[in-house]
Amino acid sequence: QVRPVESGGGSVQAGESLKLSCTVTRSDYCEVWFRQAPGKEREAIASIDADGSPSYTDSVKGRFTISKDAAKNRLFLEMSNLKPEDTSMYYCAELWDRWCRIPLSASDVRVWGQGTQVTVSS
Repeated sequence: QVRPVESGGGSVQAGESLKLSCTVTRSDYCEVWFRQAPGKEREAIASIDADGSPSYTDSVKGRFTISKDAAKNRLFLEMSNLKPEDTSMYYCAELWDRWCRIPLSASDVRVWGQGTQVTVSS
């Protein structure tokens, strides 16, 4: 099965920025960034639907920006003012639907990327 492929994770200090990228399999459906910290459930933090409308969970609103380059099948997550609580594995995901808004469930996902680790130290 063809899967999305994430890149751009790493280790940063609190207050710094990081940009994640994902090569998706198609750009005409809803695409979502999830994250999962150890011992916690996987949560959807940012989504962008077929017409480019974004939505965010409250904990990242104003700090993270989701965008896409549909012509190149690329999805991005720009993260600024990172906090230690942002430390997680970040996953790119494609949904079954063209339209979507946070909150979203892992059960909505058609295909997952392998994940990329983001670590924020204080």
